[in-house]
Amino acid sequence: MRSRTCIVFFLLFVSAAFAQTVNKPSTTSPSAEKQRVLWQKLEATIHEVDQHLDGVMGVAIEDLKTGDNYLLHENEVFAQASSIKIAVLADLYLQAQQGKLKLTDLYTVQASDLVPDSDIMGGLTPGVTRITLRDLATMMVAVSDNSATNVLIDRLGMENVNAMLDSLGLAHTRLR
Repeated sequence: MRSRTCIVFFLLFVSAAFAQTVNKPSTTSPSAEKQRVLWQKLEATIHEVDQHLDGVMGVAIEDLKTGDNYLLHENEVFAQASSIKIAVLADLYLQAQQGKLKLTDLYTVQASDLVPDSDIMGGLTPGVTRITLRDLATMMVAVSDNSATNVLIDRLGMENVNAMLDSLGLAHTRLR
């Protein structure tokens, strides 16, 4: 059975070469025609990669100058995996900014915090080692430590992270 790997590409596309939309050839200038051809080549390349990929790929491209966009599998649900840690980090800093916590707040590592493959947290002494929330965030992002992530999620509150995502207009991105 094919392994199902989820790959999500979010591309912001800023280029003078793509200043006009593929669907808006309102002028027949050589410049507009060239831009239309470039968009077609880009789409063909993306479809070629998608056809030969052993997994699922989502693509979102937006020309920030014109607002034109290209979407592939835009309604597909993708597992966030470790990329959700960015949302956890953002909410940590938001809550610190709001005065709900301090990055220097100390946390005592517990044996119940430790999950497999947490190389750094797994090397700490439960009940003894005290680390800051900033240290947990560093472990979460720098080495993708899942134990550190889980501690931060417990500290921040999953509902708070999701509320922060909602406030950013990311209602379909969820921490679960």
